[in-house]
Amino acid sequence: MYKHSKEAQSNVTPATALQYLKEGNSRFVNNLRANRDLLSQVNATRDGQYPFATVLSCMDSRTSVELIFDQGLGDIFSIRIAGNVLNQDIVGSMEFGTQLAGTKIIVVLGHTQCGAIKGACDDVHLGQLTQLLNKIKPAIDSDTSTPPENRNGKNPAFVTKVTENNVRNVIEQITAESPIITELVNNGAIKIVGGMYHLETGIVKFFE
Repeated sequence: MYKHSKEAQSNVTPATALQYLKEGNSRFVNNLRANRDLLSQVNATRDGQYPFATVLSCMDSRTSVELIFDQGLGDIFSIRIAGNVLNQDIVGSMEFGTQLAGTKIIVVLGHTQCGAIKGACDDVHLGQLTQLLNKIKPAIDSDTSTPPENRNGKNPAFVTKVTENNVRNVIEQITAESPIITELVNNGAIKIVGGMYHLETGIVKFFE
């Protein structure tokens, strides 16, 4: 289990960070969550934080990354927004998490049955939500195999395809919009990984 210190963080590699997340999800799925003393973690992190991962995920109430990866206080920078879409503030937060705070991995995490993805597939228009859903439209356009009559939020297979496309598009956007993160990736200091959380099973499947 990850230890909270600058030395421990400096010794974590991108591959190790991914392994921590995989092991945590395995514990979650098998109901073997680590026995943590959260008050002790409060004390351990009161003078500083040394998380090992930055995770962009959906705001869906069923997808708390600290729970599904079985992590504690100070382990993860968690960025949550409907549809795990990207904007400048999120890119800036990722730059802080990696360049300044030292995390070793960025995970873009989609999930099955995502309401934002369904809304984009159904071309929903609702106040400011409209602009957010428009960010997902390129992921819809990327799928050319689904016939027009099935390209909607009621088609689970189509929704899953769009969700996966959206994760991959966001990963491409991160490096396109952030020279800082791109340099870290190219230097091997961090890695960016996509994944899908399955609401039906609790399992995270990473794109590798």
